[in-house]
Formats: sequence, structure tokens, C-alpha cells
Amino acid sequence: MTEACNIAAALPRMAAVAPDRIAMRCPGRDGRYDVAISYGELDRRSDAIAAGLAKRGIGRGSRTVVMVRPTPEFFLLMFALFKAGAVPVLVDPGIDRRALKQCLDEAEPEAFIGVPLAMFARVLLGWAKSATLRVGTGRRALFADATLAEIEREGQGAGPQLTATAPDDVAGILFTSGSTGVPKGVVYRHRHFVAQVDMLREALGITADGGVDLPTFPPFALFDPALGMTSIIPDMDPTRPAKADPRKLHAAIERFGVTQLFGSPALMRVLADHGQPLSTVARVTSAGAPVPADVVAKMRTLLPADAGFWTPYGATECLPVAVIEGRELVTLRERTATGAGTCVGRPVPPNEVRIIRITDEAIPEWSDALLVKPGQVGEITVAGPSATDTYFRREAQTRLAKIAETQPAAAGGEGARRIVHRMGDLGYVDAEGRLWFCGRKSQRVVTAARTLCTEQVEPVFDTHPEVRRTALVGIGERGAQRPLLCVELNAGIAKAERARIADELRHLGEGFVHTAHVDTFAFHPAFPVDIRHNAKIGREKLAVWAARELRAGRAFEPATAPD
Repeated sequence: MTEACNIAAALPRMAAVAPDRIAMRCPGRDGRYDVAISYGELDRRSDAIAAGLAKRGIGRGSRTVVMVRPTPEFFLLMFALFKAGAVPVLVDPGIDRRALKQCLDEAEPEAFIGVPLAMFARVLLGWAKSATLRVGTGRRALFADATLAEIEREGQGAGPQLTATAPDDVAGILFTSGSTGVPKGVVYRHRHFVAQVDMLREALGITADGGVDLPTFPPFALFDPALGMTSIIPDMDPTRPAKADPRKLHAAIERFGVTQLFGSPALMRVLADHGQPLSTVARVTSAGAPVPADVVAKMRTLLPADAGFWTPYGATECLPVAVIEGRELVTLRERTATGAGTCVGRPVPPNEVRIIRITDEAIPEWSDALLVKPGQVGEITVAGPSATDTYFRREAQTRLAKIAETQPAAAGGEGARRIVHRMGDLGYVDAEGRLWFCGRKSQRVVTAARTLCTEQVEPVFDTHPEVRRTALVGIGERGAQRPLLCVELNAGIAKAERARIADELRHLGEGFVHTAHVDTFAFHPAFPVDIRHNAKIGREKLAVWAARELRAGRAFEPATAPD
């Protein structure tokens, strides 16, 4: 019998081979990591929850909102839903309240499972009115039809529950964070999840050796059973990685001998600045935004000499696309600092990455006439097994992000059809076959004479020793925009120093082609960043702020010195 194409299929396999191996450890209320679940227990209990949900009418194809913190309940639930062939709906709880309600309304879920606070908010704010089953994770069924514990008891003894899902069956709906636009529900099919595991395993050289993972972005822990690893769920707020306590992270790493660590660039900076060696860690993976080369260099000094520091490039819609190891990234940082963009490595096989001309219009059908010349900046596209093909009930956005392609046919046959995903990112491929990221397409600045890309402009100015980070924005209508650089300074720099720093930045920019025409600066106290990784700068919000600063005369223009 052919095994189901299902990310949860790895769990019963591991339970059969190593039932007593710890699948995950979670911190209790006192942070002592006194909660541990073996592979055997995770498999049995998720079977029971899947069977209990089935008795309540939730099974194959049932869309189910999951609003549960990274506790054992979250992982038990997710594996139960995957086993049942149900469709988990995941939405970042920190997004704008109106956007969150819109996401839940669009999903039209049949079930809603959440912590007590989420159950209360559902009633108060009218979330997910379509849900006919409401399950709470608390001790009592407040605002719910049942508790998760009751659901589990109802399904005990039912035996294995793995549904024979097909590759094209919908496995989940994952809403984007909305950091660069309106949140959209990305439709994941079971083949997408399975492909992600295989591609990450090959790209990062992961073996099923029983390693120990510290996934600071909890959904990545769902891959660990397929990789034969133990997950240590960190004692931190996963929505605020920049505020994580490095001492707690180090305590967990040392106590459990963590060999693999995943985190956003913001979390990498926390660990790099803490400066304590990570002697057991053999592999670090960071994604969500480009990792600054100085952070990579610092982290490399804290890791064993033979450890790998990997930065996969991708998005919710397609991951992984490309990957680069930290040693190579560090060697290329001088090129980044002079306007080349950020190298994100080579495409992960079997992805096909191609660069097309920049347009904001939909492209219904692929044509090689779309391709730009080698080395030219354009929009990054990818076709491969983890590239998703649609947004849930968002036809307009799907048309803008997806291109249908007919592949060459074998003799006498018809060519296969596939979807090419438009990343919405600008970049190019160099002569060595490496992909360079130049910024979001929606955040490009288009003047009457040229197009400026954020990742080709900002790293030049970021080299100033008193600058923490910068953000390029455009003032006015695209095609006649005025470039303005928002600047966030290091802590402790007096306001009186801004005029001098603006002059120094202007002089610095004159030496490079992409920055020579950026001569207006506005100083911001703390940039807005995305909810999920705390790393993507909210340039859309900054553009509105910068326009006000310019109108009020508070921006530093050539030969001016605002108060």
C-alpha cells in the first residue's frame, strides 16, 4: 500500500522506530521544561484527538482555525488535523484586528480551536461565525462546545488515524503576515509540505540522527519528526524575537545539547550581541529577511569551526527558493555594502529561478520574452515542487502572483502545465549562478530618471558607524517620486548631531551609482517592523511619516538644517 502524501506520515514512522525518543520539550509556567512528549505519546494522543474531532464532524477537508500558543496542545492539534485530512487555518494573532477578522471571515472555517482568550475574542469580536464546532484548550469549556481534553478522551482507543490524503489535497491555509500588503491565505497542498521537508533536508545536509532543534518560530517544529529530531520549544514570545532573553535561550541550548537552531535575523542579532559561545550547535538557519553580514560574522565566531550558518530565501508562498552559507555571505558583504544587493545563494534543486521584466500587471501565460538580460535586475520568479499555486478565495491576487506555464512536450504528447510563482521581489542572477535580492517590488522608488531598489541603497548608508539601519522610501507618485532615506541612529546620539550625520551620509552616497541621487534624510526614533520576524521594515508606514516630515520642513535636504 502506498503511504499517504501527508506531512504527518513521518510521525507514526518515528513512533514505530523510536517510540521513547523525546519528540519535544516545552517550558512549563516556571520555565523549567518539565513538559516532555515522546514520539510514541505524540502519535497516540494526536490519533485520539483526530478520532475525537471526527466524532464531532471534523475530518477530511474541514477548515479549522487554530489559535493556540506553542505548547504541547498546538503540536498535538496540528498533527491530529493533518492526520485527519482536515485543513488547519493559521493566522498571525498580532496582525491588525480588522485584518484578522477579515482573514477568518474569508476562510469560513467549520471549527475554531483556541486558548481561552481567543475563544473570548471570537465571541466579542464576531470572529469565524461559520464555525459550528468550538473547542477551547482551557480546563473549562468557556465560550466553547468542548475542551480539547474532552475531545481527546472521546477518541481514545480508536487506533491509527492517518488519512490517505492525495498530493493535491489541501493541507493548510497559512495567512501571510501582511507586512508588505494585505494578509492573504496561502493554500498549501500536502505535496508542498512534503517537498519542503525533502528540499530543506538536502539543501542543509540534515540527517535523521536524532539531533536536537531549537525552533524559535514554532511552525518549523512541525518538520522535526520528518527529520528525526527532538524539538525544544524556547521560553520566549515567538511574535517578539527581538525581545527574547538570550540567557534563557542559552540555558536551554546548554541543558539539552541543542544541535540545530532556527531563528529570524532579529533573534540572530540578540544572540550575536549576547556574545556567548554556542558550542553544541552544528547548524543555524535564519530566514524571514536578509541577515546583515555583521550579524553572520559575529555568529560565526560563536559557533564551532565546522558549524553551518544557513540563510534560506523564500516566502510563505514558496520555501525554500535559494540558500547560502554564512561563510560565503560574509565574503560578499563588501559587494553588498557598495550597492550590489544581498546575495541569497544558489537555487535549491529542483527549483528553476528566472528573472523577468518589472511590471505590476498580471501575466496570465509564461513566455521566454519576459526574461531580462543576464545580470539585469528584474522580478524573481520560481517554479518548483514547493511553489504554491493559489491564494484562498483571492482570485485577483492569485492572478497577480501566478503565471501558468506549459512545459516542453515529449514526442507526440502534450506539455505538462505548472505554476510559476512571482516572488514580488527584485533581484538578478550573477555570472556564478548566485541569486541577489535587491528589495521588494512594491517598495521600489521610481523617479523620472531611474528605479532605486531598497537593498541596493540602504546597505551603503548602513555602513555609517552611528547608523543602526536605514530605509529608502519614495515621496509622490511612482514615476515621479522623490527618494528619501529614513534613518534610525544608534542609541545615545544627540539630536544636535543629526545635521552633521546627514551631511556625512550625503557625502557617503555620492560615491556609488545607486545612492548618488539620494540626498534627503529624515531621522526616525524606531522603525516599524513586521509581526512575525521583527525584521522586515515597514517602509509603507515610513513613507507616510516621511512625507509629513518633508512637508513640515523637518527632513534634512541639501543645504538645510532643520531644528
